[in-house]
Amino acid sequence: MDCVRRRASSVADDRLTPRAREIVEAARAVLEESGPGSLTMRSLADRLGIKAPSLYKHFPDKSAVEVELIALMLTESAEACEAAEAATPGSLAALTTAYRDYALAHPHLYRLGTERPLPRHALPPGLEDRAAAPLLRVCDGDGDLARAAWAFAHGMVILEINGRFPEGADLTGAWKKGTEALHS
Repeated sequence: MDCVRRRASSVADDRLTPRAREIVEAARAVLEESGPGSLTMRSLADRLGIKAPSLYKHFPDKSAVEVELIALMLTESAEACEAAEAATPGSLAALTTAYRDYALAHPHLYRLGTERPLPRHALPPGLEDRAAAPLLRVCDGDGDLARAAWAFAHGMVILEINGRFPEGADLTGAWKKGTEALHS
């Protein structure tokens, strides 16, 4: 996991100062430990052992910190899907499994990146396209099919994160049937 975080943070290396990267890593720790409601500039400053106004030298507001967290989520999920694609080319099942595994391992980060409008204007250029590319490739360039597959995967994973399936439900079977239906 640390190597994933190091690679993901390297995406922001040319955009962020070392201190700003440190702030983002602390924000991620607060988010992943306690959820989005706990991520405030004050909690972030406390985590870093500094006064909250010092954060504003690096980020204009909490939204700017969240943009960097969303960029990390997109980068890491892209890496997970790229690895699945490399291991099993053309397999929608492999991509959805990688997507699910990533989201379940980072539920708060996943929610932050998917439960509100995507701040496209503030993300690194090409990042959204990179995150979508493995799915688009496995769908043979069919954008509508790729969007339907993503909607299926997102819907399944967010319901699983939120504990909405009954105990004992065969989620692996549901994922399999869903991906087979989309990729037949």
